[in-house]
Amino acid sequence: MIQTKILGTGRAVPGQVLTNFDLEKIVETSDAWITERTGIKERRILEKDRATSDLAAEAGLAACEAAGISPKEIDCILVGTVTPDVPMPATAVYVQRRMGVPPCAAFDLSAACAGFLYGLTIGDAFVKNRQFKRVLVIGVEILSRILDWKDRNTCVLFGDGAGAVVLGPSEQAPGERLRGILSTHIYADGTGAEALSIPAGGSRNPTSATTLADNLHCVKMNGKTVFTNAVRNISASCMVALETNNMTAPEVDMVVAHQANLRILEGVSQRCGLPLEKFYLNIHKYGNTSSASIPIALDEAVREGKIKPGMLLLFCALGAGFSWGSALVRW
Repeated sequence: MIQTKILGTGRAVPGQVLTNFDLEKIVETSDAWITERTGIKERRILEKDRATSDLAAEAGLAACEAAGISPKEIDCILVGTVTPDVPMPATAVYVQRRMGVPPCAAFDLSAACAGFLYGLTIGDAFVKNRQFKRVLVIGVEILSRILDWKDRNTCVLFGDGAGAVVLGPSEQAPGERLRGILSTHIYADGTGAEALSIPAGGSRNPTSATTLADNLHCVKMNGKTVFTNAVRNISASCMVALETNNMTAPEVDMVVAHQANLRILEGVSQRCGLPLEKFYLNIHKYGNTSSASIPIALDEAVREGKIKPGMLLLFCALGAGFSWGSALVRW
């Protein structure tokens, strides 16, 4: 039986740090206001001369090194992002070129903050179906480029970063305890599409002088609607992951969740009976990095030695769309 394992993890974050105190000079807000409502203290901002693929390739190379493989062994690259280098071609091909990966399958997917979980689901299927042997899944966002820095409801939340994992097959003997990706669960509900969106720049509302003047190429969000849906849907998908595998909340060793808002994670913790102490938290350092959030947190936890072989990990996220999901992984 083929099981998909995470062979290595990697991350890349910009060196420039933007603190809450820095934001006090840009927009009407305060460190206390941001910290109390979100748990965020600072975030990273990418240098002006670098793009999404630059950070993604860094994370990808780190993941390959951790997996003990050469980039030339990668045969599929999946990049989850809503901030591509350019509308066409896919950011994944730029990542492939920068990493020195030979011709292979390479494409982007757009599921906002759930992008990494969508990529993990696709990569898992590719490996289990024996279509590809080494799949690189990257979540990367340069959200600082699509924010309205006069809108304090959004500009205080987001940061830039990239995280990556290398997936590969692991043969499981009959009766052996399953290791690797046990199951993934992804969903979307388009009735909430307008609650978190970038209204202009596509075929529905093409770029014009008016859309630029109205900042319609920036993130717009109804915070209350996003919060309610996030707590409800993330919690539901976590319970589905546990029920699918005949497991209960106490069996989970660590929750590696999308770091959107500390209050959202507190709500999920309460609904699912998962103590907040089990959640790996780094939102205070990076803010909301969307699709990069889970793989950045995973790589940090792995490199800090907090994840041990045999531990049961629960991944979960919700993003624009609304799109959301979960995954259960035995390390």
